[in-house]
Parts: sequence; C-alpha cells; structure tokens
Amino acid sequence: MPSVVGLLEQHELAARRRVDGLREEADRIQAELAVAEQEWQEWAIARRRVGTVLAPDDGNIAGQETAPGPRDADPPSGARQAAKPKSQVPMWREGLAWAVLSVDYQRILTALADRHRLHQGPLTCQELAVMFGLDAVPATVEALRSKAKRLVARGWLAERQPGRFTLAQGPAGQDGAS
Repeated sequence: MPSVVGLLEQHELAARRRVDGLREEADRIQAELAVAEQEWQEWAIARRRVGTVLAPDDGNIAGQETAPGPRDADPPSGARQAAKPKSQVPMWREGLAWAVLSVDYQRILTALADRHRLHQGPLTCQELAVMFGLDAVPATVEALRSKAKRLVARGWLAERQPGRFTLAQGPAGQDGAS
C-alpha cells in the first residue's frame, strides 16, 4: 500500500508537469499573438498609406464625396493651433475643429473616425495602443484610457460598452461617415 506522502508526491509531480505544459503552451500562444499583432499593425499602416495615396485632396478618397469633417471646419479665432499638452479638452460643439485638441487626442479621434467610416466596431484602449505602435503595458493603456474617458466626458467620444470607445454622435456626423 502506497504511503500518503508518496501519493502526495505523485500528485505534486503530475501538477508540476501540467503547469510546465501550460507554461509552454502560453509561451507559444504569446509568441503567436506577438506575430499576429505585428501583422495587424502592418495592415493598419498599409491601409493608412493607401488611403493617403488615394486621397491627395486633404483626406478625401478619390472619387468619393465626403462632407467636411471637424478638421476642415472653421475654428473660432485662436483655435487653429493645437492645444498644448496637458491642456483641457473643450466640450464638443457643432463646427468645433479637431485642431483645438492636442495631437494625442486628435490621434485617438482619427483612429476611431477611421473605424467608424469603415463601419467597424469600437476599440479598447489596448487595441488603440497596439494600433499606435505602443507597448500595450498597463501604464500606456491607462494613459490612453484616461484620455478616452476625458473625450467621453466632453462629448467627443461615446462608451456604449465599458472600455470600448467610438466616436460620439455629433463628431461622427461631422466626420462624413454614416
């Protein structure tokens, strides 16, 4: 009859083997995820480049009619320059140009406007970080989340599902997307 200690050692050894196997599988999946994220990033860059090539007239895709976006609207005097970093985000209102926002905020709006125009769903801040070529580490994701939440509070973005951001109704309508 096996001893209790012997049985415990057998169970411990089986559990250790299972943990080692799962760690190997997690490492394989992590490597595969890194490759897939890189491929995703390359396709996003390619799409933006093709859009730039096809849109020589300030962002309008060749042969496609679009309504003027917030970037094209006449901003109030002094709003043509981008806001300084750490500046406040103004409340969104009809005709307010994206140029009143700092570059980081404009970048978020542009990414979500592209998604809206292509009828793709909202993005998480982790997906935004990857899209921007940033490491999706907690500090970076939280910095993006803070900016996105500020844009939601000021009416530029909507968060219909927790943690998933899209353009708000007003800015989406002005972007020319339907």
